[in-house]
Amino acid sequence: MPKKLNQLEATAICGNDISSSCLYVSALAIVYAGQYAWISLLVVAVVLYFFRKIYGEVVGALPLNGGAYNALLNTTKKSTASLAASLTVLSYMATAVISVSEAVKYAHSILNGIPVLPVTIGLLMVFMGLVILGIGESSKVAIGIFIFHLLSLTILCSFCVFFIINHGIETLISNFNLPVKGGIVTSLFLGFSAAMLGISGFESSANYVEEQEKGVFPKTLRNMWIVVTVFNPLIAFLALAIIPMDNIIGNQDALLSIMGNKASGHWLSLLIGIDAALVLSGAVLTSFVGVGGLMKRMALDRILPKELLKKTSKDSNYLIFILFFVLCVSILLVTQGDLGKLAGVYTIAFLSVMILFGIGNLLLKVNRSRLPRPEKSSWLGLFIGVFAVGAAIVGNVMLNPQYLAIFMEYLIPSLVVVFFMLYRTHIYKLFLTVLDYIFPDKGKVFQKLNSKTKQLLHNINKQQFVYFAKRDDVATLNKVLLYISENEATKRVKIVTILDKDEKVDISLKKDIDTLDRAYPLIDVEFIEEHGVFGPEKIKELSKRWRIPTNFMFIASPGDKFPYEIQELGEVRLII
Repeated sequence: MPKKLNQLEATAICGNDISSSCLYVSALAIVYAGQYAWISLLVVAVVLYFFRKIYGEVVGALPLNGGAYNALLNTTKKSTASLAASLTVLSYMATAVISVSEAVKYAHSILNGIPVLPVTIGLLMVFMGLVILGIGESSKVAIGIFIFHLLSLTILCSFCVFFIINHGIETLISNFNLPVKGGIVTSLFLGFSAAMLGISGFESSANYVEEQEKGVFPKTLRNMWIVVTVFNPLIAFLALAIIPMDNIIGNQDALLSIMGNKASGHWLSLLIGIDAALVLSGAVLTSFVGVGGLMKRMALDRILPKELLKKTSKDSNYLIFILFFVLCVSILLVTQGDLGKLAGVYTIAFLSVMILFGIGNLLLKVNRSRLPRPEKSSWLGLFIGVFAVGAAIVGNVMLNPQYLAIFMEYLIPSLVVVFFMLYRTHIYKLFLTVLDYIFPDKGKVFQKLNSKTKQLLHNINKQQFVYFAKRDDVATLNKVLLYISENEATKRVKIVTILDKDEKVDISLKKDIDTLDRAYPLIDVEFIEEHGVFGPEKIKELSKRWRIPTNFMFIASPGDKFPYEIQELGEVRLII
């Protein structure tokens, strides 16, 4: 069994992404909120606190890879979950390309003469190789980067404080006396909207939760929240205390390096430049690890081709990482590293994923209320969090209306691929109808295309699904078959009841299933009585015996007395 990630390893992987925001988000907030930017950043920290509970409840109840996709897959329609998956992959692509581009640009500022584009592609290839080697190996690299980054930020802040002690607060007073464009409320709102980019990466831990040791996930959320709450507002305040406003806005792309140079000279500026190149590279690693867990789950659920599930000897799905590398290189070449275009994808995709996670939490409370969970978010906290993120999307569209159009340019092709996989049986059936119309003579071309399409349909529909029933009534079983018919491409469903040694099945259950078998003529409903104890071992046994993957097995939401945690059942899904 692969080694699970401990708290430091898991935090480092996602922490490099969210903590790299310190390099740009403070300057970005100052551009829009001026001297009140630190307040906007504190408001972001408050919103993130509510999302700690939201993510903690959802992933605590459903500790499976996939983040927002997994949350929605187990609480609503598969098509809605697929939208969340598409947005998350887009967010990871944009994150990886922005981070690797900025990392190489920082390196270029230190080592003049390095070719930016080839080195950028080479760095993407290095991190692809790391994750193919295994998440344990990549976590060691992440830890080194993460610790160095936190030390660098601590050194920078310390020298800035010493500078203020020695030189006074005249610059701070001067900056705070400047007029506020558009009023304080408007400035705070726009600063908050821009600063919400500073929490990107918070969703990443949920996408590789199965690789983490038990109890580690909520600690990664806490650790990321602490880093964002301490450093982002502090850096904004210190910048305002030592650098005039005009200089901050004029040097926003390298604000921390400017702060280091002002506070202690070239050596500190150089340290920050090296740190920036490293931690932004670490954010690329986060993207690869996060997207690996997500795309694996999508392939298991037949939203992506199953060929992506091929593994190396170290249990790494190498084709997923190669595909992600190719996608990142393609978007890099198409945009030529234009950060404006990439930010348009990044901003709206990331914030949309957070809203969908909030919706997943809402549906979990309503539709899966019986499901045990280690912690719960309050209704007030949930609504505040979702409303705040929605407001941030509106604010970002107000700041950059063109971002919405750019975002749609990338989202639509992604949705075309995913929804083709989701509805390909309907597309194949439509294609067969079109073939009849185009080739009335039924010649060789027709026969070849017709035969191939029917074979594809057969291969999809032959996949069997399992629902474990105990004392379900006909209404519940009807919901099960309705869900399967609307969300899965199959013609065969096994309804299985697990009985104790001397237990006999309720005769009414057999009658109900016979009735439903007639009500769903396109689905072959098979009722099976299986003796034993329902649990992980029985699920594995049946999965092996019937050659049905566990992610094609469904159960109703278990109650507090259920003896197992949901992750112990493998990839079994909750649909009722």
